[in-house]
Amino acid sequence: MVYSARTLALLLAVSIAIVTALFLSLLESVGRDALLVATVISFSSSYLLIFVILEFLVFREINKIYKMMEKLRKKELANISKEKSGALNPLQKINEEIYSFATLKQKEIDELKKLEVFRKEFIADVSHELKTPIFAAQGFVHTLLDGAVNDKNVRNRFLKKAAKSLDGLDVLVQDLLTLSQIETGEIKMKFENLDLYKLCSEVVEQFEEKSEKKKIHLKIQSDQHRIIVFADWQRITQVITNLVSNAINYTPDGGEVTITFDIGKKNVSTLISDTGEGIPPEHIHRIFERFYRVDKSRSREKGGTGLGLAIVKHILEGHNSKAEVQSAVGKGSVFSFKLHRSKHDSSDLDD
Repeated sequence: MVYSARTLALLLAVSIAIVTALFLSLLESVGRDALLVATVISFSSSYLLIFVILEFLVFREINKIYKMMEKLRKKELANISKEKSGALNPLQKINEEIYSFATLKQKEIDELKKLEVFRKEFIADVSHELKTPIFAAQGFVHTLLDGAVNDKNVRNRFLKKAAKSLDGLDVLVQDLLTLSQIETGEIKMKFENLDLYKLCSEVVEQFEEKSEKKKIHLKIQSDQHRIIVFADWQRITQVITNLVSNAINYTPDGGEVTITFDIGKKNVSTLISDTGEGIPPEHIHRIFERFYRVDKSRSREKGGTGLGLAIVKHILEGHNSKAEVQSAVGKGSVFSFKLHRSKHDSSDLDD
């Protein structure tokens, strides 16, 4: 049975008045009129005191708790306002603890829901990306098994295509492993003083043949031929490689891809610019997501796993940096990021 504050106060006040009357009746000096007056005063004062205590210090706080729990059941935690109770309220602490606990748990639930959505999307994306090279290789192999293997020209052509599909599958798996290891902390950054200009020169050499095939002018433009930064050589090589590869892939024949540097007192900004297709504004904030492609059909034709920019993002976060993008459709894009200059070299370079 649940009592209201008024009912409970009435019951307690009657009880106190009866006890008072019984106690005073034992005293011979107290007359009937005095006993009646004392009982009435005892009842009135007890009732008022108990009602005030219950209503303002207990029942109001309990009602707040009930309302909050009701909103939790209706998933309306955001509408709950945290009100501080009076200093004398004995339930103030428990109410605030329940509110804090409920808020924390709701945040955890929301985060778990987001992770679940992300997990489902990631599995769907990985499955789709894996199926493409697997089905292609299967098709070529089954065609050979069905009799095409006897034709030497067809056999060699199909085996090369199957090998290319499997090479693409291997690259995808390696990128997935790299991304997973970076996110879980299995890959630790090995910071050292390195020559960023030399690093970029080596990457440019790797892409000379590819850029020449597309008649793209790939170059480093800098007055300084020695730029010392504090970073991980292998991981920054991955960053430059992925950015230059993307720039070449999305730049039409006869275009330009240029690496430049903006050298400051504390940081060095590396800029990879191209004269390619450009990125529509509505896509820029999503291009660093796994498997996100601005134009899925054309992107797949150009190769790549769809993980390159996601890897760039996580590597740069490990360097307390981030990639920035400026792009105009039809005019090209500029990807840039900052690295800390080496303290040993800061006096040798101009701002």
